Amino acid sequence: MKTIETTLILVKPDAVAEGLTGQVLHRLESNGLKILNCRMLRLNAALLQEHYAHLSHLPFFPEIEKFMSSGPVVAVALSGENAIARVRDLLGPTDSTKAPKGTIRGDLGKDKMHNVLHASDSPETAQAELRRFFGSTEPKV
Repeated sequence: MKTIETTLILVKPDAVAEGLTGQVLHRLESNGLKILNCRMLRLNAALLQEHYAHLSHLPFFPEIEKFMSSGPVVAVALSGENAIARVRDLLGPTDSTKAPKGTIRGDLGKDKMHNVLHASDSPETAQAELRRFFGSTEPKV
C-alpha cells in the first residue's frame, strides 16, 4: 500500500563536519524523497535529553550527548511514499560496520555512533520528532 509520509532525519555532527550533507541529501532525493524543510542547528542538553529520552538512563548516554552536541546537525523533513521505511532501508543498520555497501551508512559511516544519520523509526516517532525540530508535524517550505 502506498502511503505518503513525512519523516525526519538528522545529519549528525561528524557527517556535517566531513561535508557529507549534500551527498546524503542527493541520495535521498534521487530515491524519490522530497525535502520539505531543512535547518542547521546545534543541539543543547535539554533538546538531547528530550530527543534521546529512551536512552538517557543508560550508561552510554553521556557519550551520545557529547557527540551529538560536538557540532551542528542538519535537520531535514522528508516526504514520500512510505518515507519512513524507505529512508531506513537506504540508511542500512545502525552499526555502520554491519551496513552493506550501497547503503548510506555502509558507504559513509564509521561505526555505531558515527553512522551519518538519525532517522525516525515509526509514524508516531516521526510526528514527535518533526514537532521537536520544526514546531509542526507538517513542515512546509
